[in-house]
Amino acid sequence: MLKQYIAEKLKQKDILLMTHIVLGYPNMEASIQLIDIMVEAGVDLMELQIPFSEPIADGPIILKANQKALENNVTVKECLEKAAEMTVKHSIPFLYMSYFNILYKYGLQAFIEKMSADNIQGAIVPDLPPEEGTDYIQWMKENKRAPIFIYSPNTSNERMRVLSSHGDGFIYCVARKGVTGKKTQFSSEIDDYLKRCRNTTSLPLALGFGVKEKSDIDFLKGKADIAVVGSETIKIMNEKGFNAVADFISNLSA
Repeated sequence: MLKQYIAEKLKQKDILLMTHIVLGYPNMEASIQLIDIMVEAGVDLMELQIPFSEPIADGPIILKANQKALENNVTVKECLEKAAEMTVKHSIPFLYMSYFNILYKYGLQAFIEKMSADNIQGAIVPDLPPEEGTDYIQWMKENKRAPIFIYSPNTSNERMRVLSSHGDGFIYCVARKGVTGKKTQFSSEIDDYLKRCRNTTSLPLALGFGVKEKSDIDFLKGKADIAVVGSETIKIMNEKGFNAVADFISNLSA
């Protein structure tokens, strides 16, 4: 389902825009308002992060957002309820992003069946390799949800093919080593990396970690299918408010 949506949207646009929010940050009401603003501004799909105490793939901005959401006593149950409301309200695909402990504690099969019932299209679980996620992959595919796996610049071609064979929806290509939110140099190095990614999978490619401005997205056209913006939108919201986020996303999606 997700792969087909991406294919259809790419007939209309050179590259799609995916954004990332932390549910419950700065509070649940505000995070829902942020979703509404981003959808209205032209986002094509969105990651909803369920807050976790040790978000190892995330940099300082998203880490602090996770911590604040947890201080607000946001629960997994509340996150799932609000996400379900968003899939009814908006027509774009929503994905979960979180860490495996969240799924494990909830009950893996129950979590995935609820994803399906609530029309959440897929999940990104950075700390779950396919070798340790056999049941996860099986239940995701039985429920027609997309298990999305991650490539990085130091992933070998052989490993990329293994990850692709277990994935669906798209491949999330990390632009550089390290965590979210740092500066990425959009250069021939990224170009060569994305060519290598393209040669190892038939799935669409999303590129994230460091996408901050329109010129980054323009650089990625013809190289990636989806540009992922995460930390920058949270930073703009923190510094300038919701109206600035709307202007920022509108400019990126134009």
